[in-house]
Amino acid sequence: MYLFNKCQYPGCKTFAISSVKDDGTLIESDKFCLRHNPNPEELAHNLREYINTHEKIVGLNADSLTLDDMNLSNKKFYGCNFQHAIFNNVHSNLIRARMCMFDFSTFTDCTFIKSNIQFSSFSGSKMVHTIFTGSDLIHNNFNGITAYQSSFDDSDLYNSRFIKSILMNTSLANCNLKKTAFYDSARDGVSFKLSNTREALFTQGKENFTFEDNNVGSSSRGE
Repeated sequence: MYLFNKCQYPGCKTFAISSVKDDGTLIESDKFCLRHNPNPEELAHNLREYINTHEKIVGLNADSLTLDDMNLSNKKFYGCNFQHAIFNNVHSNLIRARMCMFDFSTFTDCTFIKSNIQFSSFSGSKMVHTIFTGSDLIHNNFNGITAYQSSFDDSDLYNSRFIKSILMNTSLANCNLKKTAFYDSARDGVSFKLSNTREALFTQGKENFTFEDNNVGSSSRGE
């Protein structure tokens, strides 16, 4: 797991970001966060290079890092912190992630196709045109996310949480929703076609979504 050392800049409560030695070795926690580092652009470049050149990444703290046009497919992340990070056109297909934090991050035009992500958190994140199709997304926290034109189709979402999330024109078709919580979520244009919604958890009386299964027709009850 990444270290919880705070930035040494007076008054800053952000975690100190990782850095990379000249020999390419990762320092899991340096003195400052990215914002207060004396050379933030160089540090960000070095961290992106470290991610790009390693297949297994453990304990990385990349809080507030921006990643553009990168391919992270088939990589493995364990105990890493990507809170407040920005992902633009990042392809992360077939990745494996355990106990990673993506809270309050922004994902635009990204893919996580056929990935295996467990015990991780995306709380408060924004997702636009982001694809998780065919993935194992078990025991994850999606509380408070805003997802627009995104897809979780054909995924296992067992015991994951979308509490107080905002889902717009987003598809969760053919998903395992057993114990998946959608309490107090706002949903517009969301498809649950062929998903086991009876085993999902909705706020009582507010299970308002529309089925698109021709065999079922339309419903506002969430059954």
